[in-house]
Amino acid sequence: MKNHIIITYILLIVLTIISGLISGVEDNGIPFVILLLSVLKFIGVSFYFMDLKKAHIFWKSAIFCYLSVLVIVVLII
Repeated sequence: MKNHIIITYILLIVLTIISGLISGVEDNGIPFVILLLSVLKFIGVSFYFMDLKKAHIFWKSAIFCYLSVLVIVVLII
């Protein structure tokens, strides 16, 4: 159990560093990549640190619906 948390924590740090490094690049596809990395970090935090993986299916689906709406709204704007 502890190894999964440590691996997830290290992965979150790596994703944050990657987001910071590519944020300075001037390209049209970079905001989408940063948004995708943010979604992955959100899933990592919610499922491993908030123990959502043991929660009811309603809460899991609510998280994915929230993320879907958030990504769609951000991409439209």
